[in-house]
Amino acid sequence: MAEKRDYYDVLGVSKDASADEIKKAYRKMAVKYHPDRNPDDKEAEEKFKEAAEAYDVLSDADKRAKYDRFGHSMGPQGFGGDAGGYSYGGGMSMEDIFANFGDIFGDMFGGGGRGHWGASGFEGATGGAPRKRVNKGTDLRITVKVSLKDIMNGVEKKLKIPRMVACEHCKGTGAKDGTAFKTCDTCHGSGYVSSVRQTMFGAQQTQHVCPTCNGEGKIISEPCTYCNGTGVTKKDEIVSFKIPAGVEDGMVLTLRGQGNAPRHGGVNGDLLIVIQEEKNSELIRDGIDLIYNLMLDFPTAALGGAAEVPTVEGRARLKIPAGTQPGKVLRLRGKGLPKMNSTVKGDLLVNVMVYIPENLTDAEKSAIESLKDQPNIVPTEATSKRIFSRLRHIFNKENRGVD
Repeated sequence: MAEKRDYYDVLGVSKDASADEIKKAYRKMAVKYHPDRNPDDKEAEEKFKEAAEAYDVLSDADKRAKYDRFGHSMGPQGFGGDAGGYSYGGGMSMEDIFANFGDIFGDMFGGGGRGHWGASGFEGATGGAPRKRVNKGTDLRITVKVSLKDIMNGVEKKLKIPRMVACEHCKGTGAKDGTAFKTCDTCHGSGYVSSVRQTMFGAQQTQHVCPTCNGEGKIISEPCTYCNGTGVTKKDEIVSFKIPAGVEDGMVLTLRGQGNAPRHGGVNGDLLIVIQEEKNSELIRDGIDLIYNLMLDFPTAALGGAAEVPTVEGRARLKIPAGTQPGKVLRLRGKGLPKMNSTVKGDLLVNVMVYIPENLTDAEKSAIESLKDQPNIVPTEATSKRIFSRLRHIFNKENRGVD
């Protein structure tokens, strides 16, 4: 599968481009590669889809912020690959494009109707019936806390979520028993209304979806008494979902169709799952690597030995070489976190610190005094420079312990 191009490069705009600049760039590309202007040209159609996908993300402030942070690892709709029922993008169909951006194409090709992609291509003000808007429910956003162990292995979650669901008594229509309708007086049952406007080519008639009945051709004559004619009721429901391994703090996973039901029927909104990483008392996360600050006693640092360090899945023994200096980083390969949608795993970086005792007995003082002038105890100039260089490098890394 070809690697996705940067969305800013696709539209030919800079990363700090304004919303107006992004829209103008997209309109220009949409006109150039529109299928009606490039019949049977697969390459033009792919460029048309690519531009639409880029615009879908960059024209939405929330999606654009996520894309700027995570890139294509998040995809255009919630971003990344497909896992556990989540929708992570992966390209837009022609129907999606015209459903989402029909107003733009209506402006470009004339008329006020909202165009759509039909059997003969683009249809709208210049041909075919306008496409009615899909009634969609609102999205729900919840925050889910995850531990490092959850991030290591992925985790199944079950939550009780209050949300709006279709009324079972009227089947979500808002009409009594789901049948109490009458013909719309505005469109007389057709679902569309016409208007005429004067253009340089003369009078032009266009069709619009009826604003009274939203294209249904009928309206409620007697409201449902259980939902007061809204078609929805509030209900606590159990939602099960899987959080994939390797997620990061702040990521948003999208569960399609698990949000609120819309009034009077239509498509459910989405459930947006915001990842909140719980702080670990011992381990510090640095991307896919983990950091542990190990405090050694002076004899073990000088003579060598073994130490026990924590990992996400338990404890591990670590060999301490003789002469280990403060600031030394010991690496345990593969003991870090997995990269999302990848087989790559990070490492556990053990940042060594050496404890200098503050309170000594007379015997301890005497023992240390006897070593004070020994040649291997006093650091040489070269040793001092090497240790200071390592410590300076650590401080430049904001004390994260990365060597």
